[in-house]
Amino acid sequence: MSSHANAELIQRFYSAFQQLDADTMAGCYAEDVRFSDPVFVDLRGTEAGDMWRMLCSRAEDFSLTFDSVHADDHAGSARWVASYRFSATGRQVVNNIQARFVFRDGLIVEHRDHFDLWRWTRQALGGKGLLLGWAPPVQAAIRRQAARGLAQFRGTR
Repeated sequence: MSSHANAELIQRFYSAFQQLDADTMAGCYAEDVRFSDPVFVDLRGTEAGDMWRMLCSRAEDFSLTFDSVHADDHAGSARWVASYRFSATGRQVVNNIQARFVFRDGLIVEHRDHFDLWRWTRQALGGKGLLLGWAPPVQAAIRRQAARGLAQFRGTR
């Protein structure tokens, strides 16, 4: 039994991520891709590939596993777990993520990652994340900081 071409696309994406190969990851995306997760809320086009380039270039003590890859002609999903050292605090993070994809012409046109942002803040920020990571203003600040970091990264490329 052969897997669907879009399932192979998801596998190629995450296999590249395991190698921190952001250019291959970006190559799995359509030019007009839309990416969203709890931190990077609405990236479009080259912003999405550049986010992966930034994250891969800064990865410390990184490992990734993925499974539960499913896809058909139009949509797909996967579960992945990233383990890494959060550079801002030096704390180890293990993030469990559920990904959903929409495909067009053999490429990913929509990619949405879902994870518990409060759980992430507790790991990445320690006590501050535990006490305040659930609060919308703190989560908004995390999003703003991530957007600034991506804008700065894109400006230096």
